[in-house]
Amino acid sequence: MTLNRRLFLYFFSIFFTMLAVICFFQYQREKEFRTEQLDHQLSIYNFTIYRYVSEQNPSWEKLEEYVRLFPDTALRVTVIDTTGLVVFDSRVKKGTVLQNHLHRPEVEMSNISENGKAIRHSVSTGKDYYYLAHRFPKDYVRSAMPYNVSLISMLKANTFFLYFMTFVLILAILALYLIARNFTKSIDRLRIFTQKAEKEQIEDTDIEFPNDELGEISKNIVKLYKLQLQTKDEVNKEREKYIKHLQISQEGLGIFSSTKKELLANTHFIQYTNILSDQQCESSDQIFLLPEFAEVNEFIDKSLLNNQLNRKRLTIEKGSRVFSVQCIVFQDETFEISINDITIQEHENELKRHLTQNISHELKTPVSSILGYMESILENPEMDLQRQRFFVERSFHQAQRLNDLLQDISTLNKMDEAKRLLEKENCNISDVISDVLNDVHLEIEQKGYKILRNYQPTIQIQGNRSLIYSIFRNLLDNSLAYAGEKINVEISCYREDEQFFYFSFSDNGIGVSEEHLNRLFERFYRVDKGRSRKMGGTGLGLAIVKNAVIYHKGTISAKSVPGGGLSFIFSLRKF
Repeated sequence: MTLNRRLFLYFFSIFFTMLAVICFFQYQREKEFRTEQLDHQLSIYNFTIYRYVSEQNPSWEKLEEYVRLFPDTALRVTVIDTTGLVVFDSRVKKGTVLQNHLHRPEVEMSNISENGKAIRHSVSTGKDYYYLAHRFPKDYVRSAMPYNVSLISMLKANTFFLYFMTFVLILAILALYLIARNFTKSIDRLRIFTQKAEKEQIEDTDIEFPNDELGEISKNIVKLYKLQLQTKDEVNKEREKYIKHLQISQEGLGIFSSTKKELLANTHFIQYTNILSDQQCESSDQIFLLPEFAEVNEFIDKSLLNNQLNRKRLTIEKGSRVFSVQCIVFQDETFEISINDITIQEHENELKRHLTQNISHELKTPVSSILGYMESILENPEMDLQRQRFFVERSFHQAQRLNDLLQDISTLNKMDEAKRLLEKENCNISDVISDVLNDVHLEIEQKGYKILRNYQPTIQIQGNRSLIYSIFRNLLDNSLAYAGEKINVEISCYREDEQFFYFSFSDNGIGVSEEHLNRLFERFYRVDKGRSRKMGGTGLGLAIVKNAVIYHKGTISAKSVPGGGLSFIFSLRKF
């Protein structure tokens, strides 16, 4: 039931009850008034008859003539002595024997109170009468009027009052309906507004409210709500800008609750926490278990206890990498941790210094070998054919190595200069890894490798299939070349969020010393230069891997595995 109807029924019930009580009270008073008028008239008759009887002591005939003088022709007068014997009755003939009237109701009542009344059937006349009797010292005098339709109508209340009150009730109903409708108009429109607000249809809603106090309040509510909605939209836009800035920031940033649970963390923060940890972190809040973060933990606990805005900076070294860590505790009991890899700039400068030397050195080695073999053939024309063929084969091998080197350099240059020209498509990571394993399955079997896959077969990203292939192919080639024999290789996708998949490529081989980890992705960098050249590598495989990961908006790092081995941790954007 609507508020309009409830208010109408509520006020109508009150008004109708009050009106009914008034009508009932007035009706009863009207009846009592008419009855009192009749009683007063009959009482006058009784007292007049008594005085006449006590003063004149008239005969039956004289008293009968006296009664006829009264204006009410239907009046019946009865005189009864104290013993109940009827002395006179204007409606019976003289000499008629009547029953003793001492026990008539009106007579008995007159003995108790001032007078006695009764409406009953008369045995003497066979008619119904309205009796009123008075007791006097010597007699009872009783007057009566026939209780017929005329008397009944006279004793009834005037119905004009009831008709009038009915008309007033109808007018009141109309007035109450209009008042209730006008009173609830603002509330009904406010209800419509709230329904539209739930469906987020406020912008297209133009609701007019009445020009009264309630309408003014409703207008203010709508105005405040729209203002709040506008403020909320602005806050959401700023929040989206902040989150977007956070995700693309080169700084690792994580925001945590007072219970040290992760609220938000960008890609670099997730990457750095896995580098700092000896185990893969499924959640960034696991960094608080690291001994390197003991000082940060103590600072956070103390700041949260004091409820103060505090800031702390420290440096953490992990392997050959150095990280700058800053923690800020806010007054709302949340805090943020930022992690910056402060060795990146130094490594980039070092790469620039050594790049030219490495390229020159790597190109010089095969060229020198080719020139040496060709010079030997030219200076020794009598050299036997078998030895000449040997020198030619060695020269061809060095030329082929030089060609591979130039191709890798060309690939890197294309990735650096023309990343936007590479086509993207839907790539199933599981299918790409399967292609890589199929291409090198003979070498895997020869060296007794065991490949462990820990990822969902439905992982897909929007990327360049050729570059994704080169990531896993070069990582696997690197393990096959340097890790040793009978090695376990685990390829894992250990985490994902709305934008990235996070992978690890680990083996339990001989590993790499900590001082080499930061330079593995440099072009032409070799851990063991003599051994690497014997293996036939160009020194650009991991550099190609890094650039392919960067092309897919990800990051990559290397770390040693406890107990021996090497692990590459990298991320690939989903789209």
